[in-house]
Amino acid sequence: MFKRDVIRIAREAGAAIMRVKQEHSLQISTKADESPVTQADLAAHHVIVDALRKLATTYPVISEECCDISWSQRKNWHRYWLVDPLDGTQEFIKGNDEFSVNIALIEQGVPILGVVYAPALDDLYYGERDVGAELNGQSITAVTRVPETLRVMISRSHPSEETLTWLEQLTVPYETIAVGSALKLCWIAAGKADLYPRLGPTSEWDIAAGQAVLLSAGGVVNKINGEPLRYNQKESFLNPSFIAKTRAYVI
Repeated sequence: MFKRDVIRIAREAGAAIMRVKQEHSLQISTKADESPVTQADLAAHHVIVDALRKLATTYPVISEECCDISWSQRKNWHRYWLVDPLDGTQEFIKGNDEFSVNIALIEQGVPILGVVYAPALDDLYYGERDVGAELNGQSITAVTRVPETLRVMISRSHPSEETLTWLEQLTVPYETIAVGSALKLCWIAAGKADLYPRLGPTSEWDIAAGQAVLLSAGGVVNKINGEPLRYNQKESFLNPSFIAKTRAYVI
């Protein structure tokens, strides 16, 4: 569909982020929601939005750094791009390499295409509905059987008491793996983990591209009530709590 284009755009945004990282002069500001933003976020935002608007489509774009679009304007959108120019800004600020560029194409509330690029690791995950998922050009598939010890992803920068309480109720052995950004969903897609419970706040642009990759690899991302996590269904961009997992693990 747009595979070559979004991969190219993600890599260009990643290069912009890495240029800032290598300058060692990070400028950090605080947004209205008290989350941090750096010149790397803004540089990647401009690269992505400008490039998407040059594609041969008329799809609108929502980016974390430009999301002041009214519900009345977007509630009837059929397709649109959903972007997090630098997911894992906290990791980036700390000098951790677990941050990513996230670009997703949403159709009727479902992420049908996504790229998650971790420029510091040079790992690029791509997923497309009815096509499949890849890591650096090699096909990946979520695991199809539950291991003896469940590999559970948790947030490195945003752990929550609710998540830890939920994990204590598991009736199978498990180990936790802390990773930043949308890479948690991608690890499940690549068969390196089995489960990611997120019982805390996220925004739609944080998750959409990773969900596209995971769905394309055979995994699922559901709300706590079991319904699929969908996008652009309400005025707020905040996600409800959700669980990303392989189809092998049944809750």
